[in-house]
Amino acid sequence: MSEQYNYPIDVEHWSTEEVIDVINFYHIIEKAYEEGIKRSDLMMAYTRFKQIVPSKSEEKKLGEEFQQQSGYSIYKAVKEAKQTEEEGYVKL
Repeated sequence: MSEQYNYPIDVEHWSTEEVIDVINFYHIIEKAYEEGIKRSDLMMAYTRFKQIVPSKSEEKKLGEEFQQQSGYSIYKAVKEAKQTEEEGYVKL
């Protein structure tokens, strides 16, 4: 699955549980690109990500850093999920 790169995380402001949840979200984005994932799984992880990162500007900053590292766009994956039927599958 994931290549050797660093995930953008904020260890100074996030708890260990929050860091784990954000890394899980990044894994789900990778999975959406690499093999596909249930829309509900992606949206549940995104909801948790937004609880940790409520700021749009911070979300965009982390998304850009993640895309530079991985080549995968959080924005495109979430946009695709929002346009997919409730019980659908997201594959980019």
